[in-house]
Amino acid sequence: MSFFKKIFGSSNTASEEESESEYGNPAPDNNLSIDEQFIFNFKKNGGKFLYCENKREVAEQFENILEENDWFEGEVLCYEPALFNLLDENKLFYIAPSKPSFLLATCENLIADEGSILFSSKQIRQNKPNELPVNIVIIATTSQILSVKSDGLSAIKRKYERDYPTNITTIKYFEKAKEEDFTQYGSVAKNLYLLLLEDL
Repeated sequence: MSFFKKIFGSSNTASEEESESEYGNPAPDNNLSIDEQFIFNFKKNGGKFLYCENKREVAEQFENILEENDWFEGEVLCYEPALFNLLDENKLFYIAPSKPSFLLATCENLIADEGSILFSSKQIRQNKPNELPVNIVIIATTSQILSVKSDGLSAIKRKYERDYPTNITTIKYFEKAKEEDFTQYGSVAKNLYLLLLEDL
């Protein structure tokens, strides 16, 4: 049984508010599974996490995000044809957007020890994180959660073999630091939603 099913049971979806009591603000624990470690670190970094059991729930949660932010019929930055159908269903414009409200993308991997998202040119082309919209919606699967960044780089090598992507980068901070924090120096905070689809 997956970790997510243990936490969320078979209820339709659980937002970060519903799972808050499960985690509260615990101290990081070496006994956490990599799934638990990722969720703890991702939320500590300010990310918004939505668990989905199937693709129908991904579509529903995506609509909820659009409604929450009033992004219907707006412009979106998206480079992945596999996601265009989701945009078409919600009347979003993604062909040469001039002022996109958000980025919709998948990712290479989710890195548990940092709570970060690993991207490559396959998702964000040659854009640097500071050139991307402030708002980002990521669709990922539970099988993409890996322990450390080096595991993510190894997974990219195995996945692509010949057509190796460029611009491999992570985004780690999802809200502005409340105080001066030297660890965030040079980083750009993003308002990031993660739709995490159970596939294990």
